[in-house]
Amino acid sequence: MSESMKDGNFVHHNTEAPKADRVLPLFSLKGKTAIVSGAAAGIGYAVAQAFAEAGANVAIWYNSNKKAIAKAAEIEQTFGVKCRAYPVDVNTYEAVQEAVDTVVREFNGRLDIFVANSGVVWEHGSMLDGPLDAYRKVMTTNVDGVFYCARAAGLHWRRQKKEGTTIDGQRLEGYTQGSFIATASMSGHIANIPQMQTPYNTSKAAVIHLCKSLAVEWVGFARANSVSPGYIVTDISEFCSAETKGIWRDKIPMGREGEVGELKGAYLYLASDASSYTTGSDLIVDGGYCAP
Repeated sequence: MSESMKDGNFVHHNTEAPKADRVLPLFSLKGKTAIVSGAAAGIGYAVAQAFAEAGANVAIWYNSNKKAIAKAAEIEQTFGVKCRAYPVDVNTYEAVQEAVDTVVREFNGRLDIFVANSGVVWEHGSMLDGPLDAYRKVMTTNVDGVFYCARAAGLHWRRQKKEGTTIDGQRLEGYTQGSFIATASMSGHIANIPQMQTPYNTSKAAVIHLCKSLAVEWVGFARANSVSPGYIVTDISEFCSAETKGIWRDKIPMGREGEVGELKGAYLYLASDASSYTTGSDLIVDGGYCAP
């Protein structure tokens, strides 16, 4: 049983509120270390920019898009923080664990924030007609990959809270709890139309519930939340036709797809002490699609 539970109930006062009477300092990430997977472009890159602007040192992970190396250098120069790019295969736990450990060693011996953003889409229509290999790829990347990232990060957060030190034994300053954020999707809440994408929807519903479960397991040393974007203008939706996108807009109260920059605030909130009492939550950012 978790140290935060006794006789089936949660231990009282097993967390502490940040000591601050002003709100803006709570959003600062100065001195913290963040990892963002799938950060070579799109949502992940926007999140990395936001964290760097808020003062965090950021490691951006990429799969095959080597443009991430130049983008990391750009972030470092623009915001005056440390930023490095690492090629990581999130489909393999050993690779994820090794990459997390490497980042922690190279970034002041600590980890504060992990954004599990890597994901793939389903482009094959009906689940009855789509190839099983494509299904396995979706589930492996979108679910297993998030689980692996959470495990590797969570091991550091548990140790940091218990020992109060960096990985090399130095006193850990300014650490209260880790923040794990997974990129889910409004597709974890609804079944999209007109495109058929059952495997993708299923994977994102799993991610949402994974974070809720981790919020309970990790209470006391880390928080776990997810962000569920709606239709966002990124390369990931290029496989859909203009006609399909027109149907999407018919069903979005705001009448348009979102821009990646419109997600920055959601991730920054969940990464920072501004969300110190927020765990096990899923923040939907979809222009109102799920509201009707």
